[in-house]
Amino acid sequence: MINVPTAPASAPRSAPPAPIATHTSSTLGLGLLVALVVGSIIGSGIFGLPQNMAAGAGAGAILIGWTITGVGMLMLARVYQMLALRKPELDNGVYAYARASSGEYVGFNSAWGYWVSAWLGNVGYLVAAFGALGYFFPAFGEGNTQASVIGASIVLWVIHAMVLRGIQGATVLNAVITLAKVVPLLLFVGLVAMAFQVSTFRLDFWGSSQLGPVLDQVKSTMLVTVWVFIGIEGASVYSARARRREDVGRATVIGFLICLLLLMAVSLLSMGLFTQPELAGLKNPSMAAVLEKAVGTWGAVLIYVGLIVSVGGGFLAWMLLAAESLFTPAGGGVMPAWLARQNGKGVPANALWLTNGMVQLFLVVTLYSKASYLALISLSTAMILLPYLFSAAYGLTLAWRGEGERSAQRPSDMPVAAIASLYCVWLLYAAGVKYLLLSALLYAPGAIVYFIAKKQRAERAFRSWELAILALVVLLAVLGMYLLASGRLSL
Repeated sequence: MINVPTAPASAPRSAPPAPIATHTSSTLGLGLLVALVVGSIIGSGIFGLPQNMAAGAGAGAILIGWTITGVGMLMLARVYQMLALRKPELDNGVYAYARASSGEYVGFNSAWGYWVSAWLGNVGYLVAAFGALGYFFPAFGEGNTQASVIGASIVLWVIHAMVLRGIQGATVLNAVITLAKVVPLLLFVGLVAMAFQVSTFRLDFWGSSQLGPVLDQVKSTMLVTVWVFIGIEGASVYSARARRREDVGRATVIGFLICLLLLMAVSLLSMGLFTQPELAGLKNPSMAAVLEKAVGTWGAVLIYVGLIVSVGGGFLAWMLLAAESLFTPAGGGVMPAWLARQNGKGVPANALWLTNGMVQLFLVVTLYSKASYLALISLSTAMILLPYLFSAAYGLTLAWRGEGERSAQRPSDMPVAAIASLYCVWLLYAAGVKYLLLSALLYAPGAIVYFIAKKQRAERAFRSWELAILALVVLLAVLGMYLLASGRLSL
């Protein structure tokens, strides 16, 4: 059994050992782990990708954006692969790597940010799914009508009940759904490639003057590309349940390459059928309009059906990841102990109930606020940027110090981790101040949960430097709240 370490290297030697959450089985092979990564990445984002990318960039800038994203995300995938081998004793990497490098409060924040990103993304998935059903049944509208919320709530709790019956069965179902949702994507790529027009693709290659400088266009693509790649760490989060530790890294890289090829093909081939302004004006899921132009009405129907299946699979994968992202930190003592409890099937039931309770709450919020899919995914993306940075920085630290399993160390580890770290810093810059403030609003309440967890163990909650981090987060949250209330900041 592989357990979370009792304390990070930076923790005082007198710290009492943390309670460890144990898993009842480690049964996920390479195929299921790859399916978990692909199922987590390929959700709703790819179906709106043509319009989302073209909204602020021309073909040239989009190519540059994909180059940056491809290299950056590949390096991040390699970092997760490297860390899984160098530090095989660390479970749930998103949390454990941040804790090992910077202490318990930073580790908690990484897990908290990842969890919030996961369930916010799941709300977005449900909104997207019922928005797609609105193509066939107008009562569902854009996915945030009363009928949509009722339907989404039923789906939520049916899948919740299914997951409670066992992780292994849920991951097998996820693998089946993943295969099913890749088929319409491959059809799209093949059919649109046959209708591709080079002259259309080359028109205003570097974007019109309204789009601004190329650098601004490239920046506009960054949050979109991160959103469609969220899930690259899926195998790492489930590392404790892997049959072989080396499969975690292999699944991460294989899943990444599969998704990169699909995402780039969907985005770039679409620009050979529509000009940039035309793509930017399409209603989402914009893949439907692109395929409809290539083959007729049945193409749009195929994409809407594919979106519904894809979102269902992505929703299931992220429900599993969200619960696991609470379970392991609770076992490590940085979240309330009741979140570390499993049912008789080895499922972190309490973490699952809390996660889906938040999804249900925000489904109701969408009914009254009319929150859009794009608003939800933007917040979800912003929340995951810091957990990614913590992982990359920890990989860089290990490579610099030469720490970890000797057999797993490679000469390329240092440049790989350095590029991944620079890419994560670039993402924070590209996201801008707006999403920094909105993220702080969601990070700040986590301090209360962390304080409760530490009080349960009769431990000091915050050390002096952690108090400085808390003060900064609260300050940014207060500023964000003020700007939201005054109407100077909006999602």
